[in-house]
Parts: sequence; structure tokens; C-alpha cells
Amino acid sequence: MPKQKTNKSAKKRFKITGTGKVTFKKSGIKHLNSHMSARHKLRLRRPESTMDDSQMDNAMGMFPYKKYGR
Repeated sequence: MPKQKTNKSAKKRFKITGTGKVTFKKSGIKHLNSHMSARHKLRLRRPESTMDDSQMDNAMGMFPYKKYGR
């Protein structure tokens, strides 16, 4: 049986915590943000946020070798 492969784009975007939750950085802060207010940009710089349960199964399916189950 061949090896399973981790989705490389998911590996770069998501991180699985020790408790099995999926965290990610919010988008929209890298460039083209001069029109945004300072408060909006400050909000986007917040630490990683956790993923909803509705999207969790889809994201966890991209990590075949994970420590925690779905």
C-alpha cells in the first residue's frame, strides 16, 4: 500500500494544537491594506484563531498522519 501524503498547502496554512484543534492566521494583512483603518489592521494582527467545527473535518482530512482523531 502506498504512503499517504499530507496536503502541502494545508501544512503551510494550518497548525494542529496539542488538544486537536486547528488554528490559522487570518488573511488580508500582507498588502493592499492602505485603505483600511488602523483599528481593522490591528484586529487582523491578532494571534491565531481556531477553526469552526463545521470546517474541522475538512481540514483534518488533509493531515493523514495526525496524533489526534477527528
